[in-house]
Amino acid sequence: MLIRIIKNRLFLGAIVLFSIFSIIPLFLILFFIFKNGISSLDFLFTSQILNAIVGTFILIILAGIFSIPLGILAGIYLSESKGRLVYFVRLCVEVLQGIPSIVIGIIVYLLIVVPMKGFSAISGGFALGIIMLPVIIKSTEETLKLIPYFLKEASLALGVPYYKTILKVILPAGFSGILTGILLSIARVSGETAPLLLTAFGSCFMNLDISKPINSLPLLIFNYATSPYSDWISQAWGASLILVSLVLILNIIAKLVVKKWKIQF
Repeated sequence: MLIRIIKNRLFLGAIVLFSIFSIIPLFLILFFIFKNGISSLDFLFTSQILNAIVGTFILIILAGIFSIPLGILAGIYLSESKGRLVYFVRLCVEVLQGIPSIVIGIIVYLLIVVPMKGFSAISGGFALGIIMLPVIIKSTEETLKLIPYFLKEASLALGVPYYKTILKVILPAGFSGILTGILLSIARVSGETAPLLLTAFGSCFMNLDISKPINSLPLLIFNYATSPYSDWISQAWGASLILVSLVLILNIIAKLVVKKWKIQF
């Protein structure tokens, strides 16, 4: 009996120890970013990188326009249907999720940048949208699978058409999970740099024309951090702090959404 208690406590201690080790890198990253970036934050710095902040939001909006409707529809299809085509689509989504972002950037470069004969926010948003797509599809599918079947059964038994059952019963019931997936996908692409190097390219000026090259925080960090100038490197730390803060806020909002709008069955 004593040996069993000792083994249980050793196992519990090992789990706690490795759990702490797993979060140490996160705290190290946050510590160095806040330590080096906080000194750069002032009004002048914010005005200098305003074009990158605006560009980041434009790229995210364009990516969302492409990926959110398509991802939700694909998630509904995977959760509601069965057969070989469903298996094939699910397999493609899983493969797409594993493709390196730089490869997606090359594909979008060939598909959009070359025909348009120039870099643009459209191509950057399209590349980020492809990266967001599998996250939204998987979160929608998994969320809708958790909704009890009797909800749909009751709606259909009352004579409600199938498409209205999906739109007014199933989707509202899974709203929190779907929204959480969208927010996490935005957080996922907010720091992507590699595909933007081949699509959006970056710009030193404020640009609201989506058919032209546009700057973003990841591109600004890459260009400034690799420069030989100490003030640019300092600004790269400041931009990193803003970007990490944006990602943390999105993750916190996602947690709050799940907590506030979680539907109990």
